Amino acid sequence: MQTANINLPITVTVRHEHVTDALREHAIKKIESLHLDYPRIIEAKIILDVQKNRHIAEIILFCANHITIEAHTEGKDMYVALDETIEKIARRMRKHKTRLLKRHRPHRNESIRHLEERFFKADVLDHPEDSDVDPLPFVVHPENYAIRTMFKEDAIMQLELSDRPFVLYKSARRDCLTIVYRRKDGEYAALNING
Repeated sequence: MQTANINLPITVTVRHEHVTDALREHAIKKIESLHLDYPRIIEAKIILDVQKNRHIAEIILFCANHITIEAHTEGKDMYVALDETIEKIARRMRKHKTRLLKRHRPHRNESIRHLEERFFKADVLDHPEDSDVDPLPFVVHPENYAIRTMFKEDAIMQLELSDRPFVLYKSARRDCLTIVYRRKDGEYAALNING
């Protein structure tokens, strides 16, 4: 999950005015402070313009999966216009993520039921014949998981949206169970289970 936009390429362009270092740093700090995990920002462009005492701030975000989010605001002060534009961008990013989550939300009839895993204490497993009664298991973490048919790109997007370490899905191309997971180097890997 993306918690900060570190080393993000940000271009600040100013028209009809001289940009100060304080204004440039303020704009960059605002973009880097967007702590949203989706969509992942690849590049940001900030265009600041002054036209007859109207300060216009425009921000264009180029995100993963070919998503472009843009917003602009007019104000009497460039700092205020920039702050309002950042708020608009954050709202649009949240709206995009909500739409995506609603579209990919599994329905109840698509979920499968698993057998409960059973865990026993080590001392019971060492001497099972000494006991007249079957040992009582304890549940560590039960969880239902929906297996859906999708493409690898959709599974990677699902992995980016969730905090799970992997996504198990039925491949639409190969018609087999596949696991997509994030490696330690940050890249994704896919493993076919059968087929």
